[in-house]
Amino acid sequence: MKTFESLFREGCLILETAGIEEARLDAWLLLEYVTGKNRAWYFAHSDELVQEEEAGQYKELCRKRSCHIPLQHLTQNACFMGYDFYVDENVLVPRQDTETLVEEALKLLKDQQEPYILDMCTGSGCILLSILKELPDAGGVGADLSEAALKVAEKNAERLQVQDRVFFTHSDLFSGEYFTQNSSKKQTEYDMLISNPPYIATEEIQKLMEEVRLHDPYIALDGKEDGLYFYRSITAQCSRYLKPGGWLLYEIGYDQGTSVSDIMKKAGFVHVNVKKDLAGLDRVVLGQKKKREEQNV
Repeated sequence: MKTFESLFREGCLILETAGIEEARLDAWLLLEYVTGKNRAWYFAHSDELVQEEEAGQYKELCRKRSCHIPLQHLTQNACFMGYDFYVDENVLVPRQDTETLVEEALKLLKDQQEPYILDMCTGSGCILLSILKELPDAGGVGADLSEAALKVAEKNAERLQVQDRVFFTHSDLFSGEYFTQNSSKKQTEYDMLISNPPYIATEEIQKLMEEVRLHDPYIALDGKEDGLYFYRSITAQCSRYLKPGGWLLYEIGYDQGTSVSDIMKKAGFVHVNVKKDLAGLDRVVLGQKKKREEQNV
């Protein structure tokens, strides 16, 4: 039997040899996941023996991580906006960059009573569900082409205990039955449409890191030829779903700020602005549908 310290060192070696970027951190997180022991416990008891079953499970997870399977897929957990989300191979792993999108949405919605939000390409639901957790009177709809992703989103809604304020629907953008049957009714007039759509140009996908290229769902990455397909498609259709004065927010690639801004301006959106993430890169484009008094100008 191995001690906690020797097992941790073995895990580090497996991941370092495989060239995992944050080998020691990932080795530790997997050890914590398998044994349930936190750092404080480990430093006080690192010479204690690990049960053989746990040691075997740990080494197997390290071997899988060494094949560049994302850590979050192995633990089936990802932290986003301070909340724990269930994730698997059917959804994009929530990333810190996307928190910028949620933070900008919260700024716009903070003084609005009972805002209703549409999250297009919802995936794990992390964007919409985080907003609902932060705004207790908010409600919304999450739409996605992937039925498997929607099951993950529904699981997360239950985990975060907001299932009574959200509805998930299977739809290829706005073509699904939910939208075609309800598009002219009041309940589909949203205060905000928010989306982190696929935005990687098809030919660029093969250049991505293995964790993304091989293990994230392809349909959640592929933004078609120039990466802008979904921005064009959503923007062209979304005005009839947004209330006058409603907001459209997108996550974008670092080099897409100008292109997506132009798409939104040409569609009649005003107050179009690009927001940067913590790394100083363009990450969000937002714009407002004209208010009723502006539409007649």
